[in-house]
Amino acid sequence: MKLLREILYKVEINSVTGDTSLIVSKIEFDSRLVNEGDVYVAIPGVNVDGHDFIVQAIQNGAKCIISEKTSEQKIEGIVYVNVKSSRKALAILSSNYFDNPSSKLNLIGVTGTNGKTTIATLLFNLYSSLGLKSGLISTVNILYDNINLKASQTTPDSLTINRYLSEMVNADVRYCFMEVSSHGIDQFRTEGLIFKGGIFTNLTHDHLDYHESFENYRDTKKQFFDSLSSNSFAITNNDDKNGLIMLQNTLADRFTYSLNSVSDFKVKILESSFDGMLLKINNSEIWSKLVGKFNAYNILSVYSVASILGIPRDELLKALSSLDAVAGRFQFYKKNKITAIVDYAHTPDALENILNSINEIKTSSNNLITVVGCGGNRDKSKRPIMGDIASDLSSKVIFTSDNPRFEDPDTIIKEMISGVKSSNSNKTISISNRKEAIKAACQFAQSNDIILVAGKGHESYQEVKGIKSDFDDFKILKELLNQKN
Repeated sequence: MKLLREILYKVEINSVTGDTSLIVSKIEFDSRLVNEGDVYVAIPGVNVDGHDFIVQAIQNGAKCIISEKTSEQKIEGIVYVNVKSSRKALAILSSNYFDNPSSKLNLIGVTGTNGKTTIATLLFNLYSSLGLKSGLISTVNILYDNINLKASQTTPDSLTINRYLSEMVNADVRYCFMEVSSHGIDQFRTEGLIFKGGIFTNLTHDHLDYHESFENYRDTKKQFFDSLSSNSFAITNNDDKNGLIMLQNTLADRFTYSLNSVSDFKVKILESSFDGMLLKINNSEIWSKLVGKFNAYNILSVYSVASILGIPRDELLKALSSLDAVAGRFQFYKKNKITAIVDYAHTPDALENILNSINEIKTSSNNLITVVGCGGNRDKSKRPIMGDIASDLSSKVIFTSDNPRFEDPDTIIKEMISGVKSSNSNKTISISNRKEAIKAACQFAQSNDIILVAGKGHESYQEVKGIKSDFDDFKILKELLNQKN
């Protein structure tokens, strides 16, 4: 338990009514979870405003209300704290409540449009394989000390982050690798965290439904690097045109990595196949089980972080060569001389990268059959672009449903098809049922052909009209291929 005044340290406060020597049981921002002696933080949301549930929170036992709006009627015995930003306040309160756990381990943040999950997970797997106690906070799961929890957001809320970081500290975890999304930055979920280092992967078309413009999206990512201290490091992809922009105002030690430009860490692809790649990192050769140019960037960024953090080169290279692909990221299965690949590619750049990587490896006689859709209630502007890319770089494309959410799947598909050039229209068909689309791809595929099922990757569900049903691309693809004669 903590005193209220202790956890309010560094919170931007407009006014306080009541006694801040109050003993706090815990912090909540969901009024339904409030118990006696808790602090309730009222968060304004897009669909629901936490300020509307202040009375309910008090009825459930809240003794302190932290809000952006001033309460017109104050109840005796309740402490009211008016703040500039409830989201920012929640982050700082959470950090203070859990004794600033991010300062007690090496927290590494990974941000960018593509590659975050792969890099964070590979770092976790690398450090774990070296016997260094590590934690992971990613899109897929939260891992530490034999704990494996499914994640619901790329970057969890600040209360959840600090709670798990605290548990990691208690478990003697020394390193934590964390995905940092643009939503998380913009909504102050990472506010108050002390990062040992940050990695920038790339910046491409995504989340414009939220950020409204590419410039806003870019500048939000940049805020993460602007917040790094002089005791930390920042690594950026020097091949991305926005890479050096990320480092413009950072106080952190600066490093670059690349395939095509002069950098501190450089990689060259010497050989590439569906079995892996022979890479040259700086002056050392390494065989990796991972496939594709985008994975060469991912491996290089992992090498860069580990080098900066002091892992000896020979030990690092040996451990890197043993790493397997991350689930749902260029995850492939071979059956009857057909290569089937599942990947999370759900942005134009990610889809183009994986299709190019496959085309660079396959021979001209092999057909590439792509099954792809776009998520509903998300950035609509990328749909025709992805339709164009898929039809340009594939032998055949089956447009299908992804997670339509509350949109009509057929409408989403039509928007994707609107981007297809007339010269490519004969390559495309539409099957809105995703399982049937995957089944059709398996039926079309002949010996030595490649099937790519893109968009959902690791996800084990499909969301339709607010209901999540079991759906695993890889399991379905594997099952259907095994049934094929």
